[in-house]
Amino acid sequence: MYRLLFLQFLRSRAVLASLVLILLLGVISIGIGHQFLSQKKAAIEQVESHQKSHIERNVALHKDDLGLLMYYVQFAFVNSTTHLAGLSIGQSDLNPNVQRITIKNLEGQRYDTDLVNPMNLQSGNLDLSFVLIYLFPLLIIVFTFNLLSEETETGTWRLVSVQTSSKSKYLLTKLSVRVLLIYAVLGVLFTVAKIVLAIPLDLNFMMVVLLSFLYVAFWFALCFFVINYKKNSGFNALLLLSIWLVLLILLPAGINAYLTNKYPVPEALSTMISQRDGYHTKWDTDKKETLQKFYDHYPQFQEFGYPIEGFNWTWYYAMQQMGDDDSAKDTKALRKKMGERETASKQLSAFLPNMHLQLAFNELAGTSLNQHLSFLDATGDFHEELRLFFYPLIFKEESGDSVDWTKFVPKYSDDGKDDKTQLRFMWPLLIATFIMFLGCIIIGRKLH
Repeated sequence: MYRLLFLQFLRSRAVLASLVLILLLGVISIGIGHQFLSQKKAAIEQVESHQKSHIERNVALHKDDLGLLMYYVQFAFVNSTTHLAGLSIGQSDLNPNVQRITIKNLEGQRYDTDLVNPMNLQSGNLDLSFVLIYLFPLLIIVFTFNLLSEETETGTWRLVSVQTSSKSKYLLTKLSVRVLLIYAVLGVLFTVAKIVLAIPLDLNFMMVVLLSFLYVAFWFALCFFVINYKKNSGFNALLLLSIWLVLLILLPAGINAYLTNKYPVPEALSTMISQRDGYHTKWDTDKKETLQKFYDHYPQFQEFGYPIEGFNWTWYYAMQQMGDDDSAKDTKALRKKMGERETASKQLSAFLPNMHLQLAFNELAGTSLNQHLSFLDATGDFHEELRLFFYPLIFKEESGDSVDWTKFVPKYSDDGKDDKTQLRFMWPLLIATFIMFLGCIIIGRKLH
């Protein structure tokens, strides 16, 4: 009987067309992910070759004045992209993975981003996570909405009731045909993704696969729960599509609006204004006062005194530091607000499998907001290292030849993208799927 049910289901051209379409979209999404990774890799390779020539060119021009030289020289700080990012691009299409930092005021540089076509950002990327989260549920709905109602509407349900020992077992057998097909398609797409994107068979990738299978199981359980109410096909399709719309569109949009209102970030503007005013107003401020504030921040440099006659680099870089110091309060507030938004998003997403899966994918792929904030924090630490190295040389009026420039190669951020199994990602999906299966068992008794 199982073979006959399988052949009967595949006989439909609509079924075959749906399977081919989802496979095609999945392959296209993998291709988009491959293109995204290639662009990031090319950008990093260009940075590595560019930094060396950039430093050599500026040293040749300004080696006699290290203060002027450090005004121009940029140092690359790289947030390396994992291969899993090709499956879940997340926010990495908006946030740059390479920061080019000078030792001037940090806040004017830290939030710089790449030039990106706003139309592309508006439409987003068709990565595999989008296909899985948004399109697979629609395919499951199409395959299951008439699982039972088709039998009753064609008049074969009574015949089935007489010939089978268990009506529930018969329905589960029909459902298993669809489950196997969907899982086969999912397995094919992940196999193609692993090969095309060169994803290592590590624990993070296995967790992505496991979460995907759990997400599909949740939607099958949800659909089976609805069809067990023995309504007609039209009602089932309308109800399931309404659930899809609420879960994947309305509730995430509502949660985003709620978080935006609950955690507003006026500090984003005030940080920019504070750092600019903190620097520019120092041109008209008493030099000794500026230097004193600088030495309050870096008491180890107080030995360089208070040169206030004419222009000097000690005073100039003290002004640059004041821009960061004056905006420090707003910077911390902005960082805190963004962290609170992400934390609240994760807490609320525990009740929405689709949101939870997207956030879990982003974190496993290293493309989440938290990981970008960690990269910005690491950028600040990298910037501070540069300042502490070059400030004494500049204040001593050393030349550019006193620095071993060969050791200044692009530095990579260690942002904690490791291979630890994130078991905590499983629990919301496991609980949601268990609840739906429990509901199916309870409502399924009506079939007897």
